Amino acid sequence: MAIGLLATITVQEGKNAEFEEAFLNLTEQVRANETGNIFYALHRSPVDPQVYRVMEQYENQEALEAHGKTEYFLKASAQLADLVARAPEIEVMEAVTR
Repeated sequence: MAIGLLATITVQEGKNAEFEEAFLNLTEQVRANETGNIFYALHRSPVDPQVYRVMEQYENQEALEAHGKTEYFLKASAQLADLVARAPEIEVMEAVTR
C-alpha cells in the first residue's frame, strides 16, 4: 500500500533561500536514489512565505523508513534544522487508490 506524507515546515525569517537550496538538493538525491519514492515536492505557502509544505509518496512503509535512514537525508536534516523556526508538523497517510 502506498504511503503519503505531508510535512508543514516553518522557516526562520531571512532563511528562505538557504532552506530552498538545501531542500532542493535533498530532493535531487531522493529522486535519483530512491526507487520506492513516487514523488517528493516542496511547496511554499502563498499566504505566509515562511511556511512550506512537503508532499511525499512512497510505494510502501518500508520505502518511507529507508528514506529516513539515508546518509543524504540525515545530513540534510541536520542542515535544515538550523533554518527552521520550530519542529515540522508531519502527517503520514495511507494512499487511497484503485
